[in-house]
Amino acid sequence: MSNAPELDRSAGVPQTMATTKSATAPLWAAAIATFFGVGRLKPGPGTWGSAAAVLLWAAVSRSLPPNLRTGTALALAVLAAGIGIPAATRVSRASGKKDPQSVVIDEVAGQLIALIGVPFAWKTFLTGFILFRAFDIVKPPPVRQLEKLPEGVGIVLDDVAAGVCAFVVMQLILHSGLLK
Repeated sequence: MSNAPELDRSAGVPQTMATTKSATAPLWAAAIATFFGVGRLKPGPGTWGSAAAVLLWAAVSRSLPPNLRTGTALALAVLAAGIGIPAATRVSRASGKKDPQSVVIDEVAGQLIALIGVPFAWKTFLTGFILFRAFDIVKPPPVRQLEKLPEGVGIVLDDVAAGVCAFVVMQLILHSGLLK
């Protein structure tokens, strides 16, 4: 038997560190988890994180041809969730809180999902923002159940699910012609 600590594969750090509160998270984790400091804005850091994601997506999508926007939004959402889970785990462990308010990379991922396939227009961006924030705040089933998952997985996946809910409603709105 080895005395080496068992690895927690969800974040790639020794399990013994999961129970120890440290002073600060690594710089890379804090930068990603707070979306480069946006999560430190008050009041409502989650709303600031969502707004930053919409503004970033507006800038990126404006420079893309329409046929590349859907795939790019999907890729950015997957990237945000993929690097967001270990970053959120590290920040959560360092703070000793299950879901620190400053962690907003989950809102970024969820907001980007809500905007997948959305035409470049202020009305669609605003509608996507409102829908995502509503689903993120209300957390209808099964969204709320996902936040019970451990560490960064729970922090990020509940917002991914809220983003999927917002995406579905947004697509229904777009296909019904309610948003012109």
